[in-house]
Amino acid sequence: MTQITATLRHRSGWSGQYSLFDFSYKLNPFRVELLTVENHAISIIILIKKIKKIIVKDMLKTLIHPTAVIHTSAELHPTVQVGAYAVIGENVRVGADTVIGAHAVLEGPCEIGTGNQIFPGAAIGMQPQDLKYVGEPTWVKIGNNNSIREYVTINRATGRGEATVIGNGNLLMAYVHVGHNCVLEDSVIIANSVALAGHVHIESRARLSGVLGVHQFVHIGGMSMVGGMTRIDRDVPPYMLVEGNPAKVRSLNLVGLKRSGMPASDFQLIKKAFRLLYRSEFLFKDALQELENLGDTEELKHLRRFLLLSQMSGRRGLIPGKGKKSVSDE
Repeated sequence: MTQITATLRHRSGWSGQYSLFDFSYKLNPFRVELLTVENHAISIIILIKKIKKIIVKDMLKTLIHPTAVIHTSAELHPTVQVGAYAVIGENVRVGADTVIGAHAVLEGPCEIGTGNQIFPGAAIGMQPQDLKYVGEPTWVKIGNNNSIREYVTINRATGRGEATVIGNGNLLMAYVHVGHNCVLEDSVIIANSVALAGHVHIESRARLSGVLGVHQFVHIGGMSMVGGMTRIDRDVPPYMLVEGNPAKVRSLNLVGLKRSGMPASDFQLIKKAFRLLYRSEFLFKDALQELENLGDTEELKHLRRFLLLSQMSGRRGLIPGKGKKSVSDE
């Protein structure tokens, strides 16, 4: 009898070869991309119902390296790839199409969404580096489509039920540290060797250059840019470019704002707001009042709200402009 074999391919990249005499088949969803019959290649569509469990098992064998150590309570979608010597601990949940590199360590409680790339040596979900932490259950929660490069560390939160949160579409380059209770919104880029202390909040589309430190409880506004090796000990306003030691607001983040697709009219209002806050004769607190007269676009409302909240109790205050005092310094 002629031996008939089929190579089956799944969208995850998994493939396996089976004899068609091992199971019944008929027209339906699995496509056999290559079927060899006496050395002739033809294509057919088949349903592999009786060996579905065998296929899933083989997929897992292919996608998870045999040296990886995975706790029995960890929940990994069948399309998750796990590299050599990776360690995935208790109460870790990983969504579809996420890739976990060699020697990465994930500890729970930890939730990781879909389409993430976690590179070799990353350590996610370790207990916080905080003497107040006494073992209470806390989380790391990571969204979708993030790139977490080599040796990034992301600590769990302090405080029962609290979480360190990474949103969607962020890039954390090698050796970034994200401390306990930090929140990174969406599309944030953080360059190599940046250290975020606890409770730092970074709004969407902010950019942090390399080798800098951010003080605990600091807020960094959306679409802002922080220059390399800057010491960030107070809040960075949205849309601004901050650089230096001590840090100063140097200008608008013109490149980021132009790339954002913001309408030209809104962009011009942001430029007027910058001149009012950092280039006028107004005291900073008076300039804040004048912002209300510029307009009511979402960008202006967000800027004014950010500046006002930065002065509240428990916040760090604002990084001053070049040659101009901040509200807290006046």
